Amino acid sequence: MANRIVLNTISYHGSGAIKEIPGEITRRGFKKVFVCTDPDLVKFGVAAKVTDLLDEAGIAWSMYSEIKPNPTIKNVTDGVEAFKAAEADCIVTIGGGSAMDTAKAVGIIVNNPEFADVRSLEGVAPTKNHAVFTIAVPTTAGTAAEVTINYVITDPEKVRKFVCVDTNDAPEVAVVDPDMMATMPAGLTAATGMDALTHAIEGYTTRGAWELTDMFHLKAIELIAKNLRDAVAEAKSGQPGSGREGMALAQYIAGMGFSNVGLGIDHAMAHTLSAHYDTPHGVACAMLLPIAMEFNKPVVAERLADVAVAMGVDTTGMTADEAADAAIAAVRQLSADVDIPTVCEAITEDELDQIADDALADACYPGNPRDADHATVVELFRKIMK
Repeated sequence: MANRIVLNTISYHGSGAIKEIPGEITRRGFKKVFVCTDPDLVKFGVAAKVTDLLDEAGIAWSMYSEIKPNPTIKNVTDGVEAFKAAEADCIVTIGGGSAMDTAKAVGIIVNNPEFADVRSLEGVAPTKNHAVFTIAVPTTAGTAAEVTINYVITDPEKVRKFVCVDTNDAPEVAVVDPDMMATMPAGLTAATGMDALTHAIEGYTTRGAWELTDMFHLKAIELIAKNLRDAVAEAKSGQPGSGREGMALAQYIAGMGFSNVGLGIDHAMAHTLSAHYDTPHGVACAMLLPIAMEFNKPVVAERLADVAVAMGVDTTGMTADEAADAAIAAVRQLSADVDIPTVCEAITEDELDQIADDALADACYPGNPRDADHATVVELFRKIMK
């Protein structure tokens, strides 16, 4: 079986990288940009850092920012109509996973109108054409949506999230500028950082893991373990530092890996929490990460031992099982150090059957290295109940 790697055509990294955006647009002859972002980034002037550059370069643009934190089908369909009304010919998406996931879906539907029913994109969508040319500019250090071939949309009618996987949705250009992340509050820095760690650990232990993605995931784990605490401290103090830059790179590297091999039961359960209770995605992932690691330990102990080493644990003299336990303990400690909650108070006993069913139906679940049944998933959810 051949292993596949899909990445951006071009990516820029480091402070000031957004200055490359106008050149990428003008060199390709595009005339009008559809800026896809979220209301808070407009309100606090973050999106303006990019649109000011477009203005300086004389590039016309139109903005769509009516996007919810967990983007809905309506956000996508409204975005498609807004793109058409603007008579735009390319997209610049600025934000976290919500804005970028919306932009991906919009770009796909515009160039593949037979998929106008957003639900038809669930799973591995057989689209024929690449999405509208897109430059993705992350403002959080966690989702890595700027490099992945995945996006997640919320279906409010069915109270569920669905995952779309499509090589045609990958943005051609990613611009990972830590200066665009400078306004992230501490809580969001922590949550998105733990999301990135979950990507890296699940990607390293998923069924599809192989040597090339292993390299990405282990390096991402190492960078997150070194930088997340500092990034959160910098967010609290308002002072610049190396933590944010380290996390900006770490989350992108994690995305290079997991996008190509999949995830597992943690993300399947986390998507369910977000759909039912609007739990922030990174918080849901973080709460579940040590629980998922413990569940998977019987079949991936040696890989979890590698995770321990990447996190800076001295595993000298430990057995694989002991080192795996040390990895789980290190994850719990990091999560506690950045103030991630350990319980989801919204879960009630009478909802457990439904959310377990939804998790098992999630597109991320098949990548999990160990099979789970309904009763097992119910018990895993119970571990984060009040």
